[in-house]
Amino acid sequence: MQIEIFLALVVFAFTTSITPGPNNMMLFASGVNFGFVRTIPHMCGIGVGFLTLLLGVGFGLGALLETVPALYTTLKIAGGLYLLWIAFKIATSRSLDEGKAGARPMTFLEAAAFQWVNPKAWIMAVSAMATYTDAANYAVSVLIVGTAFALVNFPSVSTWAGFGSALRQWLSDPVRLRWFNVTMALLLVASLWPMLK
Repeated sequence: MQIEIFLALVVFAFTTSITPGPNNMMLFASGVNFGFVRTIPHMCGIGVGFLTLLLGVGFGLGALLETVPALYTTLKIAGGLYLLWIAFKIATSRSLDEGKAGARPMTFLEAAAFQWVNPKAWIMAVSAMATYTDAANYAVSVLIVGTAFALVNFPSVSTWAGFGSALRQWLSDPVRLRWFNVTMALLLVASLWPMLK
């Protein structure tokens, strides 16, 4: 892969990773509600889960989805329903958690598994593989695409968790926090619209 193409790939990976979407909305809310450190497993889960999805798409899953469109539709619906449930949980959260029973950030495995039903993650993976792989050197180019996303993912997602964590003090007021959580839940639901068309 030429250096110009690789740099374009890195810009694509960074732009798609740092722009608002389900992962970043959830990380922002988690940063507010649980703090940066407790959100780290969630961030790492996103990186690992997306990388496995990306490589899966690159090494054949994308072709399967083209052959069986109903599978892709099922994944989109499952992802949408799961996001609605997460939005509900965020909207009904009422206090910053420092050990409240039942409230916890998303775990590493939950975040990794979520990538497989995250509509934005699928769009990113399919777009990246369709645009930046080279048929003449396919396997290597798939790994290069994976490497580019791995390099930019953690800095991108940690930015959102960091912003949320920085707002913890200001949002310690229950009224502000309630409005913040409802707003984040609505933005999470809104993030579904372009992906479920």
